[in-house]
Amino acid sequence: MAAMETWIRTVHPGGSSFDAFMKQRGKIAEDYVNGDATSLKAIVTHAGPATFFSPRGDHLEGAEAVAGRYERDAASFGKGGSTDLEVLQASASGDLAFWSGLQHAKARMGKNGEATEMTLRVTEVFRLEDGAFKLVHRHADPVH
Repeated sequence: MAAMETWIRTVHPGGSSFDAFMKQRGKIAEDYVNGDATSLKAIVTHAGPATFFSPRGDHLEGAEAVAGRYERDAASFGKGGSTDLEVLQASASGDLAFWSGLQHAKARMGKNGEATEMTLRVTEVFRLEDGAFKLVHRHADPVH
């Protein structure tokens, strides 16, 4: 998390609401890899355009379809997982913000619940909606 905070301070000296949001984003990712989509659901858009390019290689369009997919996918994770967002770049301007980088995770998946390590390349785009950043696009694919 320290690398992310350092980067954000360089991009936005003095702080911004996106800085605070990105600090929360790490906790939200941690909840997700432990099977809990509640905090992610709070930051996902439920209106307007949205897209998800999943690590499986498929993609979805539409706010409700994407929100539903995130919730279903979270259920495939068991408790005892961990994750870290390695932000390589991030910025916010006007009503849009983004971050891109790597998500390193150790997740418990499947019927046996064995821990699986993975690293995903991630880009997320957020739109300000009623004064809060909402996730409108996520592209995640495995690092080979």
